[in-house]
Amino acid sequence: MSARQKRYAEKVYANGISVYPGFANTHEQNVKLIELAADHGLTRLFTSLHIPESDAGRLKMELSNLLQTARVRDMEIISDISPATRKMLNMNELSLSSLRMLGLTTLRLDDGFTPKDIASLSRSKHKMRLQLNASTITGKMLQALIDAKVDFSSVEALHNYYPRTGTGLSEETLVRKTIMLHKAGMRVGAFVGSRTGRRGPLFEGLPTLEDHRDMDTYLAARHLVALGIDSVIIGDSMPSEDEIIALSKLKGDQVVIRAEMYTKDPVQRDLLLRTFTSRLDEARDAIRADESRRLVTGPIYPENTVERAPGAITIDNEGYLRYMGELEIVRFGQNADRRINVAAKVIDSELFLLDYITPGRKFSFEFE
Repeated sequence: MSARQKRYAEKVYANGISVYPGFANTHEQNVKLIELAADHGLTRLFTSLHIPESDAGRLKMELSNLLQTARVRDMEIISDISPATRKMLNMNELSLSSLRMLGLTTLRLDDGFTPKDIASLSRSKHKMRLQLNASTITGKMLQALIDAKVDFSSVEALHNYYPRTGTGLSEETLVRKTIMLHKAGMRVGAFVGSRTGRRGPLFEGLPTLEDHRDMDTYLAARHLVALGIDSVIIGDSMPSEDEIIALSKLKGDQVVIRAEMYTKDPVQRDLLLRTFTSRLDEARDAIRADESRRLVTGPIYPENTVERAPGAITIDNEGYLRYMGELEIVRFGQNADRRINVAAKVIDSELFLLDYITPGRKFSFEFE
């Protein structure tokens, strides 16, 4: 079983990049981008075969080699298709067998496919994976797919990206549609933009959420994970190596927040590097780590027992007796307490992520 087949079998969905043959970048730049992403552990490649600005001749010349480069690296190849794809590639018919021969492994179905079409494709003997457009699907459309007897075991969903400023989704819309698709048993992906290598013709970024238009790529990706997104893809065509590395570090099962560490005590530093679970009995004033006291490896002495600002990461010292090792993230400013060490602090630009550490949610810190 290949690595890609194993990911399908285990329903583990990784993150990735995008290339646009016949449109953005030179062929050599796209090949290098695929190789760089694969070297850093990214395993998904998104492309589109119906961008109006694409040079059809260049696309046909470049596509096969790009897909081969990705296949050699065992990347899952996701392509946006529509009925216009057949004409663009000069194909007699837009069949699963012909698309598999191109090297595609997953088809994202855009405009022009009826529930009956999607049901037929999902039950095809060729067994290609399918993606629905997560941004445009409605409850009525989902019910039509169910009524058409779509085989959802081979179907997931991927939100749109939005090239024009002001057209990206709101957080509320993304969450509402994602929850609906999750309830139907589908994994859901979304896009973030690049700050360094934006794709034309507008060069305004390719994010799913409008809030991410000018946000740091890694922060936007971690925000999507916090919102429940299962897979993150950089939509722009020439991300930096730093952005690719950042995406490769993404942890899909927890809220990861960057912070500044204050303490030099090895016991507290060891504790701060662990993964925690937010307690189910949610406190009013702080996020409490459920397991922190059990993870302490030695005594904790009073240190930096100062006033606690919002975002302060505190650890109770020996003065709090059996509460020693209690780790909390302060929501509202609190007075100094000689029993409580301020061991670190969430950086200001990431304080909004605290809202997503809900009861039972896992969280961890990444220190600069």
